[in-house]
Amino acid sequence: MQVTARSFAKINLGLRIGPLRPDGFHELQTIALHDLICVEVRSGSGIEIHCDDPRVPTDDSNTCYKIVERAMATLRSSGRVVITIEKRLPVQGGLGGASGNAVAVLLAAECALKKTLSARERLRIAAEVGSDLPLFLIGGTVLGVGHGEEVYPLPDLPATSSVIAMPEIAVSTPKTFAEWDALISRGAVELRSTWTGEGARPSIGRGIKLTGTSPSDRITEFSRALGAWLISQSKAGKVSSGVFAKGGGRAGNPLLDLVRTGIENDLEQVVFPQYPELREVKSVLLRAGAFYASLSGSGSTIYGLFKSRPAAEGAAATLRKEGVPAQVTTTLTRQQYWKKFLVSRF
Repeated sequence: MQVTARSFAKINLGLRIGPLRPDGFHELQTIALHDLICVEVRSGSGIEIHCDDPRVPTDDSNTCYKIVERAMATLRSSGRVVITIEKRLPVQGGLGGASGNAVAVLLAAECALKKTLSARERLRIAAEVGSDLPLFLIGGTVLGVGHGEEVYPLPDLPATSSVIAMPEIAVSTPKTFAEWDALISRGAVELRSTWTGEGARPSIGRGIKLTGTSPSDRITEFSRALGAWLISQSKAGKVSSGVFAKGGGRAGNPLLDLVRTGIENDLEQVVFPQYPELREVKSVLLRAGAFYASLSGSGSTIYGLFKSRPAAEGAAATLRKEGVPAQVTTTLTRQQYWKKFLVSRF
């Protein structure tokens, strides 16, 4: 049986990092940009990977290979698994392409084998292969803790027009975290404080040193504050899968509200000084009307969130004129993510 699925990308709405380790607090959102994955199970044995991008490994170092190997053993299945990856997402772009590919392969392989892993087994296998894989087993808006392997589904935020700018720069994630650690050790970088104050609209202080607050306390406080904000928004009827409130009145966009609280990506403090052209891409998006723009993960992808599709189209056109590849897409709710996931099976 042959199964084709979409492997969606993600963006980091925010990224808080503890010092001297990549642990932190991640607000993640799936978007509609995707690779295409085809999985076929034939007679024989082994795992075969084909990809149209030479930068993608086709041996056992590929996350798709690793996840299929574990899944086949868990399911006690046999056969030759042939995986074809049609790359549309950038390699090392900060959009979780490799991780999304692996999860798409896992679910497509289950479908092709006509066998099903339990949710617990899927999460276990995904976390063994890579820390940021589990979020793709949830989709929509997700909270990740630690390295990102501990994930929690959050109430869906409205579908929002987005511009994904993909400068042709390869940013090494391990190198970026190593540089972060070095800056922290030298006291050359300031960690932004967690949300403070009362109620559901805390703000993030600037320029507050780490002294006096441990990283675990910082992450815990941030987690509690975000949880309180989400609960209050949900009770107020502002967190939903659509942009309209009950009764036909227009609701406030909770994503915009969340952005106003001051979510940011800590890694910008490391990446932007090394790659000033990425800082400029972010500036272009903000000047073009984005209500929020950020580095995704460790980059090099920069995205902007817009209030309308025409505004996003205009911003993308501006970037393309400057030689920066850019696409217009939308964020995906959890329901949209799963509805669009499967392309075909025969």
